[in-house]
Amino acid sequence: MATNKIGTMTALQIEGDPFCHVAQFGLDACQLACWNYRTWLNADPIALRRLADAAGIEVAACWVGYPGPAIWDFIQGPITLGLVPPEYRRLRIEALKAGADFAAAFGAPAIITHCGFVPQECVRSAYRETLVAIYEVAAYCAEKGIGFWFETGQETPVTLLRVIEDLRIPGLGINLDPANLILYGMGNPLDALDVFGPYVRCVHAKDGLYPTNGRSLGRETKVGEGKVNFPELVRRLHALGFKGAYIIEREISGEQQRKDIAETVGYLRRLLASLP
Repeated sequence: MATNKIGTMTALQIEGDPFCHVAQFGLDACQLACWNYRTWLNADPIALRRLADAAGIEVAACWVGYPGPAIWDFIQGPITLGLVPPEYRRLRIEALKAGADFAAAFGAPAIITHCGFVPQECVRSAYRETLVAIYEVAAYCAEKGIGFWFETGQETPVTLLRVIEDLRIPGLGINLDPANLILYGMGNPLDALDVFGPYVRCVHAKDGLYPTNGRSLGRETKVGEGKVNFPELVRRLHALGFKGAYIIEREISGEQQRKDIAETVGYLRRLLASLP
């Protein structure tokens, strides 16, 4: 039986206890997530670490967003997301560094973010300039003793592997969101493991369907109802020696989100229990 932890996303807060959301599902892991860099600057990492320890919850990583527009489609996405758009680059580098400061003080192993639609044409200046920006953040993380993990989605698996190879910085890894590979039409998550499997450090348990037009992402679904083959994905990750956490991400709200997360907890526990 595998010993991977199961967790869920939870929002970083200045006030209140973000780990209550995790505990209600009987889970012992999470990713702390926030898009507002001022929250990373003003939150108390020591006090929050005490809350996490008291609840017996491991923070698998801090998911750090950034200021400026973020449009999740194939038309505006390439010019608004991540460290690719030059006009937002400096602000976003500093925001990610703020998240890294918090993560290091808290004792989280890494920060995670979307780097954007990284150009596939590595001979173009846009690729090199994006790489320089990622390098600055990743090197800052390395100096702090934490990792920098790429969330899959806007890049093809080969492009993501090339970025990691070109950067050559300790602590680089991948937060595999198998649904994102499908939602963006960037690849099959099972095949992607053949490309970058050894770099996977954490997994978002999320599911979805492929795009049906050239402008909009595919539709997210509850785990088990989309195109991600979770039984095979979990089996292959186990064969690769994956020891990280499965973090449930359901991008809806309200009672249906709570119900879907609870059902996914049971689903994942059964899958992990079936492993040798």
